[in-house]
Amino acid sequence: MQQRWPDRIWIVRHGESAGNVARDAAHAAGHTHIDIAERDVDVPLSPLGERQAAAVGRWFAEKPASERPDVVLTSPYRRAESTARLIREAGGVADPLLDYVADERLREKEFGILDRLTREGITQLHPDQAEFRRLLGKFYHRPPGGESWCDVILRLRSALDTVSLHYGGRRVLVVGHQVVVLCLRYLIEGMTEDEILRIDREGDVANCAVTEYAFDPQRGSSGKLVLQRYNFVAPLTRAGAPVTAEPDATGAAR
Repeated sequence: MQQRWPDRIWIVRHGESAGNVARDAAHAAGHTHIDIAERDVDVPLSPLGERQAAAVGRWFAEKPASERPDVVLTSPYRRAESTARLIREAGGVADPLLDYVADERLREKEFGILDRLTREGITQLHPDQAEFRRLLGKFYHRPPGGESWCDVILRLRSALDTVSLHYGGRRVLVVGHQVVVLCLRYLIEGMTEDEILRIDREGDVANCAVTEYAFDPQRGSSGKLVLQRYNFVAPLTRAGAPVTAEPDATGAAR
């Protein structure tokens, strides 16, 4: 039987972005809005985020070429594409000429009317949405014009179907966002809402943290992907790049 899944899948959250920095400043000052000039899709990496991405690239580069990614899929958001590019430029892929594929299904969760608002801003300007989120929970709450976690999971089901159709037996690197990392875990491991939200409560996905799966042909009737590591930040600490993480708030700039 032809192998359906890649031999390896690495899922990496983008490096720290300028939006992450602006978000921290807005929360610290008690502001209602996050001060960023660009669309969320256009927010770049911060200088630290660039260091983080290069550090992960060097970690991949330490592996033999036969063990590095030979397929790179990325969110089309600038901070994710830049992370993928810097990983490649640091020698982190099997072929230095390997291009990455931008897939809109890997994009950040959309926040709709809550975009660019801090927690204080949501409470002041959209108290009804703050209450809906409290009642429904983050898994099911969909702000007007935005997405719930379930909506993200729906598009990621399609993305995983593409991976299994085209990249069986390959080594795939996926570069995305915090919610994308968590929702892919939910899908690959067949979790429940309670299970994935418990993992989310345990701690945020760090910028440029690595989540890794290996294919085990002995699992089940046709093999399955088995988690090897989650939220792995050793490549950053070894390179002296500070570890940063942002909570999963109902605002953008993530």
